[in-house]
Amino acid sequence: MRTSFQIRLGGYGPPTTSFSRSLKMIGDRLEKQFGDDVDIKYIYNIMDLGFKGEDILWLTEQGFLTISYQSSSYLTDRVPELGFVDLPFLFESNEQARAAMDGALGHYLSQKTEERINYKILGYFENGFRQISNKLRPIRNPGDFGGMRIRVLPSDVQARSFDLLGATPLRLDLTEAIAGIVDGSLDAQENPFANTVTYQAHKYHRFHTRSNHFYISRSIMCHRSTYYTWPEELKIAMNDAVREAILFQREMAEQEDVESRKVIEEEGCQIEDLSPEEHENFAEAVKPQHDDAKKIFGEKMFQMLKNPTC
Repeated sequence: MRTSFQIRLGGYGPPTTSFSRSLKMIGDRLEKQFGDDVDIKYIYNIMDLGFKGEDILWLTEQGFLTISYQSSSYLTDRVPELGFVDLPFLFESNEQARAAMDGALGHYLSQKTEERINYKILGYFENGFRQISNKLRPIRNPGDFGGMRIRVLPSDVQARSFDLLGATPLRLDLTEAIAGIVDGSLDAQENPFANTVTYQAHKYHRFHTRSNHFYISRSIMCHRSTYYTWPEELKIAMNDAVREAILFQREMAEQEDVESRKVIEEEGCQIEDLSPEEHENFAEAVKPQHDDAKKIFGEKMFQMLKNPTC
């Protein structure tokens, strides 16, 4: 090792979230292994500094942050293939989704991202299955979405999904979404329960539906130009630290889901658990999305779902 390598790890959530704690795990492991040869700094929530959540993309691409994470949906405008994993009801379980993102599909999407953006993709955290919250009414079938303004991630695939369900989707950054929830200009939002609690949406939305409509991964992005200046031992150590942090984060995410549901219920909110038949009604309503994806992307990525190791 030579003189100290500065590594800045950043995100957009409080230090207590599974993502922030995973960044700390990465930094701790590197400090333990390399001591003063690394200079680790954290910016757990860039929004505390006046940035938008989406700004983490250019902050990393330009090297202000060395390591960060962001939902892959934020990159679909530049990496269209990432729109595939935005498809509704693509995954049936965490286990299936993790196998895909850790296997051939994730490798393929990482490659496509690195071809277009100055990132080295180190893996994928789990944002998990997303649920719906709103201030208007219980949602148990697509017809309940009528006239409902819902915030979605900046993804054409996700916007089209809620359009098919009968809602009015609005592509908004997280900071804009939080403001819309608070001032009432947004009727609904969709997020894992843990995010719904973290961003306090349950304080304003009485009605929640466990729909599991999207499974979203958060790309772990490293400034590629910086990564390839590191000595081989530091690159290997970073890769190992990230793999360990992914396992930790996913386990924490499962616990957060259970705990966050309790918090929502304790707030006096109503949670709808869809029956298999109701769930199928949702999936049938958005089936055109899957038909379109086969025309756009072909069968390659669908085959990777069936055989994650191909």
